[in-house]
Amino acid sequence: MAGSLREPKADSASPPVPTVAVTGGTGFIGRVLIRRLLQERRGVRALVRPASLASRFEAPGLSWIQGDMSCTDSLRRLVEGASAVIHCAGSVRGAGEADFFPANVSGVEKIVKAAGESPECSRFLLVSSLAARSPELSDYASSKRRGEEVLRSAARELDWTILRPPAVYGPGDREMLPLLQWIRRGLVFVPGGGDARFSLIFVEDLAEAVLSWLMSGAGGGCCFEVHDGKTGGYSWEEVRKIAGDLFQRPIHRMDIPRGVLETAAHVNAAAARVIGYRPMLTPGKVRELCHADWVCDNANFSSATRWSPRFGLREGLLRTLG
Repeated sequence: MAGSLREPKADSASPPVPTVAVTGGTGFIGRVLIRRLLQERRGVRALVRPASLASRFEAPGLSWIQGDMSCTDSLRRLVEGASAVIHCAGSVRGAGEADFFPANVSGVEKIVKAAGESPECSRFLLVSSLAARSPELSDYASSKRRGEEVLRSAARELDWTILRPPAVYGPGDREMLPLLQWIRRGLVFVPGGGDARFSLIFVEDLAEAVLSWLMSGAGGGCCFEVHDGKTGGYSWEEVRKIAGDLFQRPIHRMDIPRGVLETAAHVNAAAARVIGYRPMLTPGKVRELCHADWVCDNANFSSATRWSPRFGLREGLLRTLG
């Protein structure tokens, strides 16, 4: 049964603490964000799916609401009394549109509706993805764009903002960690022709960007990109050189032809449909990996919030793998 797992005790001698509602709180980005919000003395109420109860953590000022993005009652209790909602939850793995739609599209619609019905809630941040910039590439990218469109059309009186980060990495990450570990061992895998340029962001910088949005009050009705400050993004060769300098060893490059990736993706997607798991490597993901331009521009967001990133790739790799 959905319900509140822990509510902080009120202290009548202290002024009320502003409460922020967070989804995706047991995930990679959500955990870092919650801890950063608590450091700034923000009360946090976070949604936790029944399957993720073991992943929740306890901290003063943090309470959990059990439920998922399909549970209207849980979402109402999540946003009740909160001044802002930060929506981090989403699906990144799937064999088709049906795997992404519930969290990335209908989930956005449900929590926007709940936030709009709460008298105290005035601001809403959707942590989307840079993939939404190119929705034609994959079902995942399409679902992230559709989620953004839902927010734009359903927000009504809410002061909403969309944040599009590129690939996010850092301690606790499960998706990029295997690739980074191979780099530390001396091997960088390069998909397709290897001509792409891409931006990155360290998870602590992304959390700081969200906090800057919250505290500045800026960004209403805007969609922003954020990255680690590397103008023009990275090439795979630049990643190889940075890692070689950091780890003081040769980093060898292994190019994986696009055809090999596509064959593996089709086999993986077929197996997923038979066995019933949600794959990461799919034909759509291959199109994302081989896309030529995943470069971000920080200028608009930094101008609006005065946020600036602290961790370049070298520092981020050191904190992730050091």
